[in-house]
Amino acid sequence: MRIAIVHYWLIGMRGGEAVLEELLRCYPEADIYTHVYDPERVSPLIRERTVRETFIGRLPGARRHHALFLPLMPRALEELDLTGYDLVISSEAGPAKGVIAHPDATHVCYCHSPMRYLYDHYPQYRATLGTMKRALFSHVAHRLRQWDMATAARVDHFVANSRFIARRIARVYGREASVVHPPVDLARFGGVAAPVRDGGYLVVSQLVPYKRVDLAIEAFRRLDLPLTVAGDGPMAERLAAEAPVKVRFLGRVDDGTLATLYARARALIFPGEEDFGIVPVEAMAAGCPVIAYGRGGACDTVIDGQTGVLFLDQTPEALIAAIRRFEALSLPSERVAAGAQRFGAARFRDEFEAEVARAMEAKAGAMAPAATAYRAPVAIGAGS
Repeated sequence: MRIAIVHYWLIGMRGGEAVLEELLRCYPEADIYTHVYDPERVSPLIRERTVRETFIGRLPGARRHHALFLPLMPRALEELDLTGYDLVISSEAGPAKGVIAHPDATHVCYCHSPMRYLYDHYPQYRATLGTMKRALFSHVAHRLRQWDMATAARVDHFVANSRFIARRIARVYGREASVVHPPVDLARFGGVAAPVRDGGYLVVSQLVPYKRVDLAIEAFRRLDLPLTVAGDGPMAERLAAEAPVKVRFLGRVDDGTLATLYARARALIFPGEEDFGIVPVEAMAAGCPVIAYGRGGACDTVIDGQTGVLFLDQTPEALIAAIRRFEALSLPSERVAAGAQRFGAARFRDEFEAEVARAMEAKAGAMAPAATAYRAPVAIGAGS
């Protein structure tokens, strides 16, 4: 069986690329197709596979400014020749599922999310652009939205990374989706022991608007409690300038430092709405409870009152109430760490392979010729 995996772009290692690595472990002989590929910025596991770029990768500046070529990506996907493949797996967060597979092939889409900047985050993204760019993006986004919705019909089976995304797929594409949570490297953060959690509260996040780190900072200003922020991004300088003295910023940290922060933190503060959210699972693997906004993927990962606390309004007041509720609870690190075991890589591989097998069986059944009842020939003139 020949297998193609289509991933939107390969210019770094984040959650989507961790999923791709596990897909490659499931299907070692698979070929990879992507818009833009930078071998120096991906893992050895990806580099050792056959990777083919669309024509986007040959355009000047594509590796550094791939987003500028978004309007050309639909055509680039449709020009890929996937004729010889029996199974096509698209990894969708940017344009990937729009490939044209052979009619006999099975196309399974693992959807991290329908493109956020076309749907849920469209108003916020558009508001960040200048007048000319806003007008151009509005036109391009409208056309891309039409194409994106139409190409949902090219997928035989959708798999979502959370119940939240499954609902978004139903709303945007009108399709049902199974749920297979993405893989999390539990061992990476589960091996550091800290008998006393004296590191205060912790935020681990990219510093961009929708992560709502500003909300956490305001809550801790009012509580007058220490908070550590690990991560960087375009909002770093402004948030640091406006933060109270007890909020310290570490910038981007390495895995060893992050493991220590998780192990010593009293709790992780997770104030944004995420499609899934790997950070809370990493924290829980280290025995660190999570105080999270109760929408999005956190509803799948954090068990309220057992591995953390959920708050339902994205306001400083609601977060403060959640922190006070958390302070009154007893959440043993062992119980919290056990709650993270549902999200390991082996579990992902088993569940995803089962979904693929189910999709291929359904496709084979749909293509099988309809059974026709046998009718014995009648001899002309026989009988009276």
